[in-house]
Amino acid sequence: MKLIELVDTTAYRMHLPRWAVSPMSGAGASKHGGRANRPGVEALYLSLEYATAIHEYQQASSLLPPGTLVNYAVSAEPVIDFTKGFSKGEWDSIWEGFYCDWRALWFDKHIEPPSWIIGDLAIASGAKGILFKSMLHPSGTNLVLFNGALTANDVLRVNDPLGALPKTTASWD
Repeated sequence: MKLIELVDTTAYRMHLPRWAVSPMSGAGASKHGGRANRPGVEALYLSLEYATAIHEYQQASSLLPPGTLVNYAVSAEPVIDFTKGFSKGEWDSIWEGFYCDWRALWFDKHIEPPSWIIGDLAIASGAKGILFKSMLHPSGTNLVLFNGALTANDVLRVNDPLGALPKTTASWD
């Protein structure tokens, strides 16, 4: 496993406008799971490029739904750097399954995705998150941060100097 320190890193995420009131929450990923977190584990999925964040938000849709692009200041240590992917001998064999179709495995076949086991192992090792290549924007990089693993020594701050992000969901209630 390759561990790195993220220092003064800018990251991005597109949020559904309704949920831009809580841009640091990992509750959405906790509800249904994500690539590297099982249900019940809060995780915040970010991208290191704004174009990657937009591609991740759009997914396979031909149209981009309305969204709010938020950027973050991130410093965290250690983070697993999986950006070069699986290499036999460098990574445990379980990592070969990181890019599995976790949704199909879990929702269609009711099989635990290997990427959830990887997330569990990352958390158990003390890692704050995992850096990995985007499947939707191949030149882009994603970062999953495990909310419960972050400490006071880590930085996760939303850049909203004008206070433009909504404070409540009142507009949608």
